[in-house]
Amino acid sequence: MATSLLAAEERAFAETVSKLTYCDPFGPERMQLEREALGADYEPVRRAWNLDPMSHHEDANLQRMIDRIQELAKRVGPAYREGKGSKKDRTCYEDMIVFEEFHRYQFLFDAYIDRAHREGTSHTRVPFYREYQSRYQQYFGRYQPVEPNHLFAMFFQIRRAFFHTFRFFVGASKAATRLRSAVWQSIFTHNLDRYQRVLYHRMSEIPTLITGPSGTGKELVARAIGLSQYLPFEPESQRFAEDFVQVFQPINLSALSPTLIESELFGHRKGAFTGALQDRVGYFEACGPYGTVFLDEIGETDHSIQVKLLRVLQTRQFQRLGDTGLRRFQGKVIAATNRNLPEEIAEGNFREDFYYRLRADVITTPSLQEMLTDQPTELEYLVRFVATRVAGESEAEDLTADVMAWSRQHPGYPWPGNFRELEQAVRNILLRREYWPDERPVRGKGGDWREALGQIDWTTDRLLSEYITRSYARYGNYEETARRLGLDRRTVKKYLDENLLRNQ
Repeated sequence: MATSLLAAEERAFAETVSKLTYCDPFGPERMQLEREALGADYEPVRRAWNLDPMSHHEDANLQRMIDRIQELAKRVGPAYREGKGSKKDRTCYEDMIVFEEFHRYQFLFDAYIDRAHREGTSHTRVPFYREYQSRYQQYFGRYQPVEPNHLFAMFFQIRRAFFHTFRFFVGASKAATRLRSAVWQSIFTHNLDRYQRVLYHRMSEIPTLITGPSGTGKELVARAIGLSQYLPFEPESQRFAEDFVQVFQPINLSALSPTLIESELFGHRKGAFTGALQDRVGYFEACGPYGTVFLDEIGETDHSIQVKLLRVLQTRQFQRLGDTGLRRFQGKVIAATNRNLPEEIAEGNFREDFYYRLRADVITTPSLQEMLTDQPTELEYLVRFVATRVAGESEAEDLTADVMAWSRQHPGYPWPGNFRELEQAVRNILLRREYWPDERPVRGKGGDWREALGQIDWTTDRLLSEYITRSYARYGNYEETARRLGLDRRTVKKYLDENLLRNQ
């Protein structure tokens, strides 16, 4: 019979820590498990850290757990390294050490990640790996549960996921919390234990589709996922296998013709089309095994492009334009759209087989109005975040006060342009202490646009273009504009004047 390493009370604590090690940190389970682990020693907190990313502070509950883990490790460690104990007790010991070591190195990883963003590269030596490796050996001896370099790579990935999720998505509303949790699960799935054992090198095979209104941060979601993919660690060079800052490749499909889309994504051979003066490596080829290609505005592509993208997702192979040789795509695809794709399928604009291939993993970004309906006080929080970025910390409070004064004069304003509109409102108020959310009238010699109609030779097409473009500037996307005006979205797209839109 195996020797018991843990007393009953210690085992209950250790099993809870095991669950904490692999749980979704943005879900309610995290806080419940902390209470369960510490019992009477748990210290209630005013606001959960995983709901409020801007309130970083020393976590007394976390420190209590780590202190208890270190005490248990001193007592249990020698027996573990001798091969004693039941499988369950040994697993509990291993998970406690993983939990403690992750939190020991989290701030060193954060500094490494922050410096990489500032310098534009992460392809540098990691100076604390040798210390980590030595500690790993001391804890486990010859009974190492996983390769130390793989666990180190997992720590780095988890810290990047924390860093990018907290940096890109702010707010304490339920909608914001759900979004952070959805991003976490797109990176690690709901089962982090399974991920670190068998899925870490397979996740690039699963595409992610991001939907939601215009201005709600779909590209930020894509970046958070793309910049947080697993990267192997190479102990000999003490570097990660890839520079995470450089692995995200975005392309806006709506801005390019079908031929240019193919050239950008697949690459081309010299002479493949007029202007192809030399061979070109496309995004799919340059992506490599650890990169991500982000296809923004996927709903804008025509059927010929959809067919070719579907083939890439199904076979993981592609051809350069003008070439017959097959090349392998090894990275991850993330796509985004503000269109209602099921409706597009019904209208014949989007292929159903391509849609279902894309939607293995779907994230929907919430509108700003949804976030504020859930938590009305969220507006001031978000305004302060934007004001800090726009004017700096020293002026953030004053600028926030000005924006909130405007908000009180416009109660219930729905923010149809979402977070992007909020950013512009803060900038407007910084410059002029005013913000005009309604579309401004077209001015002519006699005053407003109705008077201008009688003094300018307006064609029907010109009038429709003016009306649709100014409505689009107000509502922020094709769907909402079409709904408000009672038009088909294709009519909105046809008459949208890009030059006029840029001047709104």
